[in-house]
Amino acid sequence: MIEPDLRDRILSEPEVLLEDRDVMNALVAANERAMGNNIIDLRGIAMQRLETRLERLEDTHRSVIAAAYENLAGTNQVHRAILQLLDPLGFEDFLRTLAGDVAATLRVDCVRLVLESRAEAEDPAARRLGEVLHVAAPGFVSRYISGGRTSPLRPVTLRQTMPESDALYGDRAGFIRSEALMRLDFGPGRLPGMLVFGAEDPHHFKPTQGTDLLAFFAGIFERTMRRWLA
Repeated sequence: MIEPDLRDRILSEPEVLLEDRDVMNALVAANERAMGNNIIDLRGIAMQRLETRLERLEDTHRSVIAAAYENLAGTNQVHRAILQLLDPLGFEDFLRTLAGDVAATLRVDCVRLVLESRAEAEDPAARRLGEVLHVAAPGFVSRYISGGRTSPLRPVTLRQTMPESDALYGDRAGFIRSEALMRLDFGPGRLPGMLVFGAEDPHHFKPTQGTDLLAFFAGIFERTMRRWLA
């Protein structure tokens, strides 16, 4: 027998039982056992299906909310990085900010700005700007992004990688496991460039990820570079 106090509480607040999924499942199971194996409870079957569907909807709801928060966090990161990029008043400070504050804000382990040039890559002026600037021969950008394939190049390429040489990353080549490659157009009469984000985490950049925010960042960076090149 049910204790009188518990019975009175159930009768006074029956909605408490209805809102408790575990209690309702136990009551439905007890009802099915009381009916025996020869009776099919269609209402119980319908309830189970509705419960399964509700669980799927809740999972989808949580996934959508998580993706929205992730997109918002990514957007805020890119906006902060762009503001940091616009602060420097000199090109050397601009590159130092790119390799320092911007890299930290975007949580990448290595940043490289590749500029194609017909001049010597070992120009002392280029060496003074540090490792972040990589001067390469014409055609380097398309060859590096394509990796020998003939498919059209996208504005932003995300991929997991293990650099075969230290030509681009230098001493960091042995640690980079994924990268984001952003092609840069500096305007008519100028050779193209490339902005590279390298990460030690192999899952930081993957081909299945969206590229809208990086494309936006690359567009701002591209326009900023045109001012310096002018």
